[in-house]
Amino acid sequence: MGADSGTSDGKVVLVTGVSRDLGRKFARQVAAAPDVARVIGVDVVPPRGDMGSVSFVRADIRNPVIAKVIAKEDVDTVVHMSVIATPGSAGGRNTMKELNVIGTMQLLAGCQRAPSLRRLIVKSTTTVYGASSRDPAMFTEDMEPRRAPTSGYAKDVAEIEGYVRGFARRRDDVRVTTLRCANVIGPHVVSPLTSYFRLPVVPVVVGHDPRLQFLHEQDLFGVLRHAVCADVSGTFNVAGDGIVSLTQALRRLQRPMVPLPGFAVGRLGKALRQARVADFSPEQLGLLTFGRGVDTSRMRTQLGFQPTMTTAEALADFATTLTPTGGRSERMLTQLAKALPDVEETAPPALRPLPTPAARTAGADHG
Repeated sequence: MGADSGTSDGKVVLVTGVSRDLGRKFARQVAAAPDVARVIGVDVVPPRGDMGSVSFVRADIRNPVIAKVIAKEDVDTVVHMSVIATPGSAGGRNTMKELNVIGTMQLLAGCQRAPSLRRLIVKSTTTVYGASSRDPAMFTEDMEPRRAPTSGYAKDVAEIEGYVRGFARRRDDVRVTTLRCANVIGPHVVSPLTSYFRLPVVPVVVGHDPRLQFLHEQDLFGVLRHAVCADVSGTFNVAGDGIVSLTQALRRLQRPMVPLPGFAVGRLGKALRQARVADFSPEQLGLLTFGRGVDTSRMRTQLGFQPTMTTAEALADFATTLTPTGGRSERMLTQLAKALPDVEETAPPALRPLPTPAARTAGADHG
């Protein structure tokens, strides 16, 4: 590995994806780190909230101009957070793939030509492992998915990680860290999974009780900050300790459950997506059917990071923002039955939930 990054004045960090809340909040937090001199936030649209001391540059990472930004600002650390999980927030599946895959390729091309670069941190996801009936109890970082993804977000992430590995081989002077994060959850997170949990009546796949792991939003920021400052490279699973089952999670959230066949949950999910109530992806349906567990030993021993919240604690903090619906099942079902008559052929009384402000928020963060 090459010399450590930055000058005596501190690191210059570029963060992609700052128009979404998680990217914006991380950029603000890392700007306060004592060994960081400047932070540049990049996205195609300006962020909605306050950026503090972060400098915003309006740039599309799908365009080679990103290389000029990296060179002009003398960036030594890049944190890539603009991998999008939901077509709805990107403007459709084709645009989502362009942003994810083509955007990452252009970003890496810019990094390749930047002599000042010393660190690249990529926020990836445990979705890369997929979810199937043949999965091991716990995935380690060296394992492959039992079924290679053929479409959607999971395929994008697999391609992105492949390009990142290629970059690491070409620039062995750069410390490359890939963080495969479990589903990020917290009071302010808007994602496919949190939108699902916010439904007043929650469809579940009959006969399945999948295992889930979560990472609290503050621990996401913590592990990214840690990766910016630590002299460590490699691929790491990142999740809070412990596992909860889906039924345990819904009981703790006081959400009534409606068991449906898998095909009916899929069709209902499509209706919810079309109604812009929840972005219910095929990857999410797989997770909610089979679940997923990842081993985080390497996170603790090699990366040197320990989340402050367990999976259960992260869920409990998310629950503080919800209005319980568990005691009003019959009334809720009666209301919902009036709202989505076109799902009756595949489900019990129609289950379209009442839209919440969180579910309507544009630009969902990735899971």
